[in-house]
Formats: sequence, C-alpha cells, structure tokens
Amino acid sequence: MDIGVWGINTGSLRESAEQIASVGATAAGVRIMAPKAVHRLVRLSGVNPRQANIIKQEMLAQGGDAALHRGVLDASVEHSDILLMATRRQYELFCAKLKMQPFGLPVLAGRIRDVLDNMEEAGPWRLSCRGRELVLGGRTLVMGILNVTPDSFSDGGRFADPGRALEHALAMVEDGADLIDLGGESTRPGHQPVDAAEEIRRVIPVLARLVEKVPVPVSVDTSKAAVAREALEAGAHIINDQWALIRDGEMAAVAAAYNVPVVLMHNRSGTEYRDLMGDIVDFFRVSMTAGVAAGVNPDQMVLDPGFGFGKTPAQNLAVLRRLKDLACLGRPVLVGTSRKSMIGKTLDLPPDQRVEGTAATVALAIAAGAAVVRVHDVRQMVRVARMTDAVVRAGGG
Repeated sequence: MDIGVWGINTGSLRESAEQIASVGATAAGVRIMAPKAVHRLVRLSGVNPRQANIIKQEMLAQGGDAALHRGVLDASVEHSDILLMATRRQYELFCAKLKMQPFGLPVLAGRIRDVLDNMEEAGPWRLSCRGRELVLGGRTLVMGILNVTPDSFSDGGRFADPGRALEHALAMVEDGADLIDLGGESTRPGHQPVDAAEEIRRVIPVLARLVEKVPVPVSVDTSKAAVAREALEAGAHIINDQWALIRDGEMAAVAAAYNVPVVLMHNRSGTEYRDLMGDIVDFFRVSMTAGVAAGVNPDQMVLDPGFGFGKTPAQNLAVLRRLKDLACLGRPVLVGTSRKSMIGKTLDLPPDQRVEGTAATVALAIAAGAAVVRVHDVRQMVRVARMTDAVVRAGGG
C-alpha cells in the first residue's frame, strides 16, 4: 500500500486539535501538540533598540524568529517594527520569559497574549439591545439598509415617506433581515451634509413606526450625538456611528447612558496610511479606549472597517483580503460592502447592477470572520450568507 501524503491548513487551536485527535492521539497528546500546530505572525510597532534586541534573542531562544529593522543592531534607528513568527507553544514560552525582562516588556507580554487569544475562534458575542438580544458569531446576521435620505447613492428618496419606509423594512424582515439600519444622512462621496435638526426630522417619524411594528432590532446610522439621543428616546436599539465615537465628543456618553450596542466604523479624511491594517487596528484601539473611558460597555462594541470611507478602491480590496487581521481586537466585525463603488469600479457597473459583486464580497467577508453583513439586497444576501455559513461555520448553515 502506498503511503498517502497531503497538506492541511489549520487556522485555530480548535482546528488543530481536531486534526490531531483524528489520527488517534490521546486527549493529553492533543492538549500538548495543538499549540505546536498553530503558527502566528504578530506585528509590533514603536519598539526601541533595547527592547527589540531582547525580543529577538528571547524569540530565537524558543525556536521562533523576529524580523526587525537592520538599524536595531547598531541603534541607528530610534524605533523599529517587529514581525514575530512562532507557534502558539513558542509564544507561551516567549511571553513567560519576556515577563522577567525590564524596559516595559512584561506589559508587552500581556498584550501579545491578549492578541493571540483574540486570534483564536471567538464568540459567540451577545449584544443586549434594550430587552432584545442579538447573538453574533454563530450564523451570519444580515442587516438590512433603510435610507430615508433624498440623495443616498443607491436608493435616495425611495423611502422618505414613513409608510413606504415601514413597508420596505417589513419586506426586508420577511426576506430574512435580522436587524434594520436606519439612516437619515447620505454618506456617499460628494454628499450634502445636513444638521442634526434635519436628520432628526427625517429619522424620528420613520423610527417611531419601525420600533412599533418591526420585530427585529433597529439601528440608527448617525455620527451626531443629538440624533442618537433622540433616536434612543424614540426606541432605537443600536447606534451605528460612522466616526466611531470620535467626531462628536458626546456620542460615547450617549451610548453609555443607554447601554446600547454601538457599531464603531473606521473613517478618516485622507487615504495615506503608514500600514493599512495596522493603522485601522490602532484607530479602533483609540476608539474603544475612549468609549470605555466614557462608560461604554466593551461587550457592546462591534467593529466596521468602513469600506468606501477614507480608502482608495485598491485599499478597500486590500482590507477585504486582510479582514482576518481585525480578529486581534476580540470584537465582532460588521462588513458593509453592498453596492459600494469598490464593486462599481472593479466591474464598471452602476449601483443597481452590483448584486453579484456584492455577493462575492459578502461571501469572502463571512469566510474571513465577519459576524454581520450590511446589505441592500436582503433576500439574495441571506441566501449567500446561509450557503457560506454552511461551508465555513460548522453547523452554521
């Protein structure tokens, strides 16, 4: 009998443990060997030469490696990024040794451990939505988009009337939407900004009908604390902030006061990045820290990488390719690529012909760990989500 040979890709301790157990290893053997089968890359930034040399030496001593700037050796650079390369077992030994070192390295060891733990399969996350609960991390949840604006890029003006808006929301729920996202200000390129009073005028009459008739949680898409407060008073369940608690200094306090889930979306005014995903991760850390300082429950935070905001088309595609990098933050991820210009420019199609492109990005996002997808075409994307879940999430389909 010929000996068979094939390769296996495992992305987590659970997957590695399953593979090791499948060959007949004992439970003790599985526990010992699984951390040896998971290899992780961890990137550090702002490391000074004294710290960097110790990090390099300790990682080499455990059988891993660390790539760093060549100027670290002679201290010709003040700081360096470091790319750590090791198995989970090697990281365990490395962090234990790092905790015995000076120069702030014990604190760094704790942060590395947190990142590694977050990178394992996480969830489920349970969001408390003012008497309703959303469970994220099992099957993919689908958020239906409801714009009550005259100038949204895809459906501007169609649902400004409260009656038509309610009818559309109920239709999306019938098609499988798990929650509805209500927006009163367009965020498309070149949009006309509106003040809080106008946004409230557009949103509140529709919201009042939704919370009475729609059987799923309703999110309000706004970056203004005054709008968020009025929406929450009217019964909204979630705040979806396009500026992640940063633009309006009162937004975090409002979210904290009502203890509602808050979606933190990455956004910026330019497209220049030092490191695309590293900068996005740093942005979220700043936003989450600010929210916690204001009293927002970290267990109520959801992250949105902000496709179409502060990114070129090429950068949007790169974020989708590297979406798994956000797992290091330990929070569920919401992805909103529906009908976006990244699809239109790739396929040279107008918004109403981007359903297939949207489907591709939704499937890829779910495969990369997205817990929620925000879409216009609910019926079609529910089907895409269920099929993708069946492939990538055991039992999820």
